[in-house]
Amino acid sequence: MSEEVEVAVIGAGPAGLAAAEVAAAAGKRVVIFEAKPSPARKFLMAGKSGLNLTKHEDLAKVIDNIGCERLEPILRAFGPDEVWRWAEGLAEPLFTGSSGRVFPEAMKGSPLLRKWLRRLDGSGCELRTQWRWTGWREDALCFETPEGTRSVAARATILALGGASWSRLGSDAAWVPWLEAQGIPVEPFRPANMGFDVPWSDHFRERFAGEPVKPAALSVSGKRAQGEFVISSNGLEGSLVYAVSAWLRDALAAGIADLRLDLLPGQSESTIAGKLSKPRGKLSQANYLRKTIGLSGVRVGLLRELGGPLPSEPQDLARAIKSLHVPVAQPRPIDEAISVAGGVAWAGIDADLMLVKHPGIFVSGEMLDWEAPTGGYLLTACLATGRWAGAAAARLLL
Repeated sequence: MSEEVEVAVIGAGPAGLAAAEVAAAAGKRVVIFEAKPSPARKFLMAGKSGLNLTKHEDLAKVIDNIGCERLEPILRAFGPDEVWRWAEGLAEPLFTGSSGRVFPEAMKGSPLLRKWLRRLDGSGCELRTQWRWTGWREDALCFETPEGTRSVAARATILALGGASWSRLGSDAAWVPWLEAQGIPVEPFRPANMGFDVPWSDHFRERFAGEPVKPAALSVSGKRAQGEFVISSNGLEGSLVYAVSAWLRDALAAGIADLRLDLLPGQSESTIAGKLSKPRGKLSQANYLRKTIGLSGVRVGLLRELGGPLPSEPQDLARAIKSLHVPVAQPRPIDEAISVAGGVAWAGIDADLMLVKHPGIFVSGEMLDWEAPTGGYLLTACLATGRWAGAAAARLLL
């Protein structure tokens, strides 16, 4: 015999909690099912580095940066301004950093999550942890729990199970074959906002792993971004790498990847060549580069690692500094990626985020086929799609 609930939310990450909040506010009895012993583990992990909730910029730019046409009406309903008001409604003050990224003043996720969970509890939401969804049996949801197998009949179900990165925190994509068995199309997952492998020499790796490179610019497929990145023992990591990661991933898959590194993005090639035309005198090469063009440390290391013996002609050396080829081998594994591309195909979802072939079942968050750059876009869209699905589920039950 199945237990009966009005709204079942499967997954207690940001999208699932947002869906539950809206459905409960509409007067529905909501039960949240979470496979892990505690909710929102990936959210808390993100919060350890500051919890970038959203981006303070024009909504049209946010929509353009996320780049998914189907998300436009959803983001217009709950964009950066609404995220700000939502957080302040939890008595969690925010601030905007110099890059436009928005953070809680506490600079971590745990205080906001505690307040959010208290508010959900006060609204009548029930949270059940260690209830791992295992698919359907006929029309009932099946769960493995500490007390054994349980089944739940829900009038509306909101799936918010995450993507395929950071599986130890709950996003393990175990749900893919269950949905595909129901005829629901799922686009293959690919890593997004991830690092890349580069075959560093042992000398370079031992000396520079962990070193930041700034300022710098990376170019691939005719597109360019500027910022900073970090040398890892495996290759490249950091915000600048994530900014070009989708372009580079797709170029690698197509066999046309040519990643170029500009070590001095603030100076033109002709300016650098002019400065390098000055006599070196008794200066060592390292001191000469530092004094004439401000190149030192890890950036000189990269010049030697990627460029080989340094050209003697100023113009050739300037050209190398402005356009070093980086021999990228492959993206880091999907489980290390900040987020993913791929997921439940939009062709199988209606405007309410409900599965076309399965009325009453909604999909939200990273389960959907979209990807966003870092910088607050990911959390904004997860919250927005969760709230959209929660509102649609509540309307269905009127």
